[in-house]
Amino acid sequence: MQGSLTGRRIVLPETRELDLLARLIEAEGGEAIRCPLVAIVDPPDPAPVAAWLERFVRDPCDDLVLLTGEGLRRLHAAARAAGTESAFLHALAPPRKITRGPKPATALRTLGLEPDLRAAEPTTEGVIAALSSEDVRGRRVGVQLYPDNPNRRLLDFLAEAGARPDPVLPYAYASSADAGRVVEVIDRMEAGGVDVIAFTSSPQVRRLFEVARTAGRAAALETAFARMLVAAVGPVVAAELEAREVKVAIAPQDAYFMKPLVRAIAAAFAAGRKGS
Repeated sequence: MQGSLTGRRIVLPETRELDLLARLIEAEGGEAIRCPLVAIVDPPDPAPVAAWLERFVRDPCDDLVLLTGEGLRRLHAAARAAGTESAFLHALAPPRKITRGPKPATALRTLGLEPDLRAAEPTTEGVIAALSSEDVRGRRVGVQLYPDNPNRRLLDFLAEAGARPDPVLPYAYASSADAGRVVEVIDRMEAGGVDVIAFTSSPQVRRLFEVARTAGRAAALETAFARMLVAAVGPVVAAELEAREVKVAIAPQDAYFMKPLVRAIAAAFAAGRKGS
């Protein structure tokens, strides 16, 4: 089929929504090269999550900061597995719910709830900015964390503002595609066989660099990035890439999820055709 991405080859490191992202690319005529880099798994020790859920159900927080949609889905699943789903959903209604970006807001809506306060920017700094004008003194604030980021900045901000932060980490990251497959994709990118790599999370960036380093392909990865365009779903992912001196050429401007990312990739090639 003809589309704005016809003839373009796009590497997709996404895992959980890989099929959706691939379909969006293919609907534009592009070739989706699947290379899921990071799997999402239950935490190795479920006890802290179980203890947090018990506290939350018994005495709901005054505020609940949701940093990822996956985090809320995992808490819901853990409550269901423990036989306390109804109590968890009941306890979820009263707290003021603060969301970072569209994904936790969407996860809330699937449960029939809405965010009460949204970060203007889907970053830790955005959450802090949203809470800076709020009086949180004496309030217990649940904070749903995500792996590889203990988020001391947010927790310290809350403590310094007089709140009582109550963090929970409901999932973990694990390797997904085996290292051999990742090396194959790196080599294909280095050879010029890829037009774009589209990152949707920071852990994907970290694992790609880790595999390249371990396999002796760090120089090949650097060459690959110079020969193709790099897309990032939002500012957090872009910052992770830029910290590694990777230029982000494509990023959505206002909405940081799959469809805007694909639209931005398509627009980049449409602009190139018009300028040629």
